[in-house]
Amino acid sequence: MALDSDTLQQLLDTLTRFVNERLRPLESKTAADDRIPQEVVEEMKALGLFGLTIPEAYGGLGLNMQEEAAVARVFGRTSPAFRSAFGTNVGIGSQSLVIDGTEAQKQFYLPKMATGEIVGSFCLSEPEAGSDAASVRTTAVKDGDDYLINGTKRYITNAPWADLFTVFARTDASVKGARGVSAFLVDRKTPGVSLGVPYRKMGQQGAPVCDVIFEDVRVPADKLLGGAENVGFITAMKVLDKGRLHISAISVGVAERLIEDATKYAIERRQFNQPIAEFQLVQAMLADSQTEMYAAACMVEETARRRDAGEAVNALAASCKLFATEMVGRVADRAVQIFGGAGYIEDYGIERFYRDVRLFRIYEGTSQIQQTVIAKDMVKRFS
Repeated sequence: MALDSDTLQQLLDTLTRFVNERLRPLESKTAADDRIPQEVVEEMKALGLFGLTIPEAYGGLGLNMQEEAAVARVFGRTSPAFRSAFGTNVGIGSQSLVIDGTEAQKQFYLPKMATGEIVGSFCLSEPEAGSDAASVRTTAVKDGDDYLINGTKRYITNAPWADLFTVFARTDASVKGARGVSAFLVDRKTPGVSLGVPYRKMGQQGAPVCDVIFEDVRVPADKLLGGAENVGFITAMKVLDKGRLHISAISVGVAERLIEDATKYAIERRQFNQPIAEFQLVQAMLADSQTEMYAAACMVEETARRRDAGEAVNALAASCKLFATEMVGRVADRAVQIFGGAGYIEDYGIERFYRDVRLFRIYEGTSQIQQTVIAKDMVKRFS
């Protein structure tokens, strides 16, 4: 259920202060240490950030898609790593449970996820199954009342500190593609679960990523998500639909931050005895960035509204992610250009955002996957 407008605004104001006063001063340190200070994570828990989208019945705030997008936009105004700390609990780490979990599974996990006591992670991608997510090779073989899971999941966000993995594994080897895939809830401490060394990445330092390896991991049948086999891929796609809107909203927020920083710098920076903001070619870059950001913001708001109204927004969510993530890449590039040499130097932080936003075009479905989703929907509608 949607918050009333006053309550939502109070939440957004509180989070804006948290971003401006607490997180932005820590951006450089977090990047240098490749770690978010634990006291900041605890503050995030106290603010209820880990339970933003978990229903109130299970201890969360129960935000709808429009409200979630508004919060994501606020967190886009600081380093994306901070949002990632609670992002899996808000999105892919919890929503499989929220959407398709059994009542017993929800009662057991969601209250602890809402407080941040449990951090969830989404194990879909594999060495041979990234964009081609239907080609999952990890297996889950029935063994009495249990399943034995074997396989490797790759590039799993928040895996180094996750407590619960939603693991997608093939339960029906006779069925090719998506139809033979099921989802399982696997505790990190289960024997046979191990983690790879965290990856050193181009950007988003402070948001840990590593492989998760499953070797004869015995999982009770009651940990089969939703209690049904061979519907895991359908669950994954529902979750990614929502996640794509979330990433789109984050992209809008980052673009707003970059536009603000670039405009202020252009006003202060003088060349040829005048602020560079007075040069028309610099103005053109600022204007293009503002226009594209506004277009993306409108797309996200409208699609979120339609999703909350119960419409199927698969292709629209893909359109949002395609445009918004490509947009923020262009905005970041222009910001570096406006800052000139300073934009290439670490001290100003612009180069860090330039690297950070590059991931948005890759995870939760590459830009090319979004194009495929959109085009297939068009062919279906007009056939």
